[in-house]
Amino acid sequence: MNAAFPYSWHPDPLPRSAAARGWLQNRGSLTRLIQQRCRGDFHVRPVFQSLGVACEDERDVMRLRRNELALIREVYLYCGETPVVFAHSVVARRDLRGAWCRLHGLGSRSLGTVLFSNPVIERTPLRFRKLTAAHPLFHRACRELVVRPSGLWARRSLFALRGQSILVTEVFLPAILGLTS
Repeated sequence: MNAAFPYSWHPDPLPRSAAARGWLQNRGSLTRLIQQRCRGDFHVRPVFQSLGVACEDERDVMRLRRNELALIREVYLYCGETPVVFAHSVVARRDLRGAWCRLHGLGSRSLGTVLFSNPVIERTPLRFRKLTAAHPLFHRACRELVVRPSGLWARRSLFALRGQSILVTEVFLPAILGLTS
């Protein structure tokens, strides 16, 4: 691990649990899968959407300069009254007038619904990481949790449309493992 870049993301998930690996490796719409498992008791709760500075490990992926602004959107995906995923997306400010201009109006709609309904959008391979208190997204993901775990598995990938990208990170909260088919 590079000391200047301590937040490495890996091409393969490493959790011991087969159930956790199943959630992490699924390349389909996470929103759709959770909706099926929640049997209609699904909703999205936006908690943050504003221009801001991306996390250090996101800037390189998004080709953002150190203080360059990007639109950051954070939501929780709920099954009933229980948060099961914390989703964090980043799109460069310069791309808000182009391919991703409609992101401002999503509100409580799922970004995944938009991304997976357009066959022209391309997705890069998934990357994985176990987030700990050393990563800024860990603290944001834990805001809705009664008990803070020592780590949370996350995955991320870029979605591209007309040469413009959005980086989507999905942090899997402990209750996700309670959702069965």
